[in-house]
Amino acid sequence: MQSSDEAMRDETREVSWAVGPTTVHGSLVRPAGPGPFPAVVLVAGSGPTDRDWNSPLLPGTNGSARLLAEALARAGIASLRYDKRASGPHVRETIAAMPAIAGSTGKFSMQSHLDELIGGVAFLASQTFVDPSRIFGLGNSEGTLHVLNYQLRDPEIPFAGLVLTGPPGRAVGAVARAQLAAQASGLPNGDGFLALYDAAIARFLAGEPVAPDPSLPVAFQQLLQGLAAPVNQPMARELWIADAASLLAQVSVPVLIIIGKKDIQVDWIADGEPLQRAAVGHDRVTFLFPENANHVLKSEPRPRSALGPADVLPSYNGPDAQLDPVTTEAIVNWLRSAA
Repeated sequence: MQSSDEAMRDETREVSWAVGPTTVHGSLVRPAGPGPFPAVVLVAGSGPTDRDWNSPLLPGTNGSARLLAEALARAGIASLRYDKRASGPHVRETIAAMPAIAGSTGKFSMQSHLDELIGGVAFLASQTFVDPSRIFGLGNSEGTLHVLNYQLRDPEIPFAGLVLTGPPGRAVGAVARAQLAAQASGLPNGDGFLALYDAAIARFLAGEPVAPDPSLPVAFQQLLQGLAAPVNQPMARELWIADAASLLAQVSVPVLIIIGKKDIQVDWIADGEPLQRAAVGHDRVTFLFPENANHVLKSEPRPRSALGPADVLPSYNGPDAQLDPVTTEAIVNWLRSAA
């Protein structure tokens, strides 16, 4: 039982839950007060992104999910964020269990991530200070697909609403190609590199060896090699053709969709428009395109025309990077209203 002093301050604690023979680790945040509180499950984006939305592929530890959780707690909203089993400080413990994580095939699938989320929602709903009828899913980037898939699987504990930040309105493969095309535009023989990349992707989708051309730039090579890694199958092929727009069209709960105009990974027009078309007739979908938010909801003061991957990605989780205030306020206010 909490003392009166403890009830006056927010509390964050380390938690875990089992998924088959493996363990998922996370951070549970309880707001000050007696509850029961509405709550949010925060779902990270692609790659080895951890519970705080930090990644070993990018510098910095000032992750947006931790900052969001703190803002939600101040607003009286509980939250749970977690490390995917192949990310975070416990990754070494889970490497040996990779076959168990991936299932009997020894390979990852979208279901692998869905299992983590199912366990997380059940754990959150079991907390006495959480109102299980007011649990929301908040995903970023690839995480938006897992949140949508969860809701569409007729779960035992459905989300009361969804917050989709940086969702791919186009197929993930199309989004990735657009990112590479932007990089190729500044390279000699950029069109030639894209043609070689397209040929490799066609082989990948056909189930053939990817065999990337050795002349391709490092970024192209790394993407293709990651897609082709045996342990990533069938996850990579499932993900490559997935998009949030087709899933959004099937959702009936309230949804808040946010794509910042300073997002260089997902585009507020190219991805926003298919999402808006999918929302036609769904009067409980709200769109926000904040002027200065980037892909991880941080404030980006530089003009969009000056932004490129080499300039932006290293700043995502830097010590001075802060959440975009317009975006943060919109999320908090939407959740309060929907709850």
